[in-house]
Amino acid sequence: AHAKYGHVQEVIVQNFLPKAGTAMHKAKPCPEDEYLWSIAVARLILPTSIHLQAPPNLSDDFGILLDAGIDDWGGVSPVTADHVNPERPWPALDRLRDVTEDRGMVLAPRLTIYPEYATAPEKWLDPALHFPVMDRTDAEGLGRDDPGAFWPEKVTAADVVQDGAEVVLVGHKSTQWYSGSNVKPMTLVPHPRPAAKGRIAEIIEGHRNGQELGQDEVVALFAARGPEVGYLADYADELRFKTVGNNVTWVHNRNINYTNVCTYKCKFCGFSKGPLSLNLRGTPYLLTLDDIAERAVEAWEMGATEVTLQGGIHPDFDGDYYIDVTKAVKSAVPDMHVHGFTALEVTEGAHRNGESLREYLLRLKEAGLASLPGTAAEILDDDIRAIICSDKVNTEEWLECHRQAHSIGLHSNITIMFGSVEHPRSWAKHMVVTRELQKETGGFTEFIPLPFVHMASPIYLQRKARRGPTFRENLLMHAIGRIFYHGLIDNVQVSWVKIGTAGAAQLLQSGCNDLGGTLMDENISRAAGANHGQMMTEGRFGEIVAPMRRTLVQRNTAYKFLSPTAGA
Repeated sequence: AHAKYGHVQEVIVQNFLPKAGTAMHKAKPCPEDEYLWSIAVARLILPTSIHLQAPPNLSDDFGILLDAGIDDWGGVSPVTADHVNPERPWPALDRLRDVTEDRGMVLAPRLTIYPEYATAPEKWLDPALHFPVMDRTDAEGLGRDDPGAFWPEKVTAADVVQDGAEVVLVGHKSTQWYSGSNVKPMTLVPHPRPAAKGRIAEIIEGHRNGQELGQDEVVALFAARGPEVGYLADYADELRFKTVGNNVTWVHNRNINYTNVCTYKCKFCGFSKGPLSLNLRGTPYLLTLDDIAERAVEAWEMGATEVTLQGGIHPDFDGDYYIDVTKAVKSAVPDMHVHGFTALEVTEGAHRNGESLREYLLRLKEAGLASLPGTAAEILDDDIRAIICSDKVNTEEWLECHRQAHSIGLHSNITIMFGSVEHPRSWAKHMVVTRELQKETGGFTEFIPLPFVHMASPIYLQRKARRGPTFRENLLMHAIGRIFYHGLIDNVQVSWVKIGTAGAAQLLQSGCNDLGGTLMDENISRAAGANHGQMMTEGRFGEIVAPMRRTLVQRNTAYKFLSPTAGA
């Protein structure tokens, strides 16, 4: 039946133990050798798609069950007794983890439903269970491994804050870390005993010897857990030191979001077009050119060297709007670096003007545009884009915009927004296509992972997305990015807005070398519910870096050093 339907999740092999007060209290227990033989034969007979489980509390030396072929311990509770065998308490999770890792394996939580079934909900789950299962799983369909309690905070209102909306969240505060929260994440690095065997060790050894990572290798690395995470973080940090040394860079910048009105309906975005009942955007606004110029002057007077221009796609914009905005900034502050306009905005502007991408980009450059952000990339996998941003530029259009920008001397960066509905295969696809473009043009200056902030995101409120990546997935995205782009892209940036300062400190030990910008008035993340985002100071950056004995260095957008921070 399983060969036909694929419906058998697991087979449980349990040893008999006599128990006082039962009819078989005088019977002999199952001999250990017969028990292990039964497990081994079951593993040989059963297809690999069926998991093999044995309870750890019914064997004194339960590690030998792993040697015999099991891959699942079943339900192990730190608070609930085994009611069938109360005289045999569950082993402590720390001991279970140690025994598992001693045999070169890693311990991972799962739901009652196994990951192969959790990631195929249309086939195996009643529609009413789709979101409850998704909300409790990571990108592989296993249980989320961030410790603490999660409470679904509710969005009650959207207040206008500076140039955007800042949502109001009420309810129990979660003690579990998630993107945008102010909860300190669990400590993954430095790991007390980083190690890897099997596939992960083989992949890294190949990379050390000059082999390029492909999609399958990237997917395998994202499955790292426990000491494997420490192993990858250490290798990524080794590559970071070889590439950029011990400097940690930052840029003094300001975000100018010129409108929160958008005709596109990206399902993850608090700025996006959607049901007014969600009430996420606050009062609609559109800055005048004078407003934008004034903000640029304020930023310059506060020491900023860059303004980042971004916003919604307003229905009233003509094709020259972005050119006019650029001119307004450069006219007010001639020496300001203008970093602006996503591939969507550039493509839309060119389309509305009836120009080619190259022609339009040349006009933007002539007006004073100096570089492009990598945002609007989200996930460069069109199957995923069809779910989260169906009317946005597709993968090839995003790549072509950046290809044309690089061809005329405008640099840009690679971003990836991860942790909503996609799985590691999509992350790998995104990384491969951007690496191929970097080989062609050399125009990307950095890799910037952007974890999905779920709290006030429309797609999460509609119960159609996960609650962002776990912290382990966050750390792996940065570490694997450093490994994957090694030799092609020197800089890996931490988004402190989404990860927080405590998380940023760990990522700086996992291959990252850049803290991004001070981000006066960042509000897109806050519109989705993030607690961070209004502004970071040089002093606070220094507090993150100082314990690592690394040097904090101010840079410009092109990664030219301006000055090291004294005493850092």
